[in-house]
Amino acid sequence: MDLTVLGSGTVAPERDRTPAAYWVDTTSVQLLLDCGSGTLNRAVTFGIPWADATHVAVTHFHVDHWGELPLFLFALRWGIEPPRADPLIVIGPRGLRSRLTMLAEAYGAWVTAPEFGIEIVELEPGAHLELAPHVELEAFKTPHTDESVAYAVQDGTARLVYTGDTGFDETLADWASGCNLMLAECSLPDDRKIEGHLTPSLAGKLAQRADTRRLVLTHFYPVFGDVDPAALAAVHYAGDVTAARDGDRFSL
Repeated sequence: MDLTVLGSGTVAPERDRTPAAYWVDTTSVQLLLDCGSGTLNRAVTFGIPWADATHVAVTHFHVDHWGELPLFLFALRWGIEPPRADPLIVIGPRGLRSRLTMLAEAYGAWVTAPEFGIEIVELEPGAHLELAPHVELEAFKTPHTDESVAYAVQDGTARLVYTGDTGFDETLADWASGCNLMLAECSLPDDRKIEGHLTPSLAGKLAQRADTRRLVLTHFYPVFGDVDPAALAAVHYAGDVTAARDGDRFSL
């Protein structure tokens, strides 16, 4: 399983960071986790075969996590040659279908009924979805919005956990226990902490409790400046920790 960071930033505009988007490639699944603005351009820049996506999974409905999904669907209709033939599976928490239906009313029926076909799956916390033989997606509730979830992607013995946006939660750490890689949001410095988001110290504590083999921090607001969030997280986490940049790649 390979992970490519397409967007390590937030809604705050930055030259070198775009909002949340992550590409997970297994032998049988090409999964886009979240789809913030800039996803398509970043995918092209980093050589990602975005048009081959088999699944898209959004963690919650803040615009920096799913705002480019309509454009992604539109690009699959008109931005590739030959036209896409395989259905796309779009996964999200409860409320995904109703929101896509409202977007279809605004943009056109193609949002929910493109020519290539789309399957909308609302995945409840605690539920599992088989993406392909031996590849499974699991959702877990996070303390951020009413609907927000984290995802675990399991391919054989490799397990990737993406926290999405979340506050610190010991039950989330216990659910993630033993994962090969934890991709954890780290929105703000410790002295700027707000509810529903992690700081470097909290992300380090989450990863330490989860006993993950590797911690990759992401979703940074520009207020970090020149501060290295990985060094701050390492005070609380004994494993390998990286502060992600757009374009970074990791293998599990």
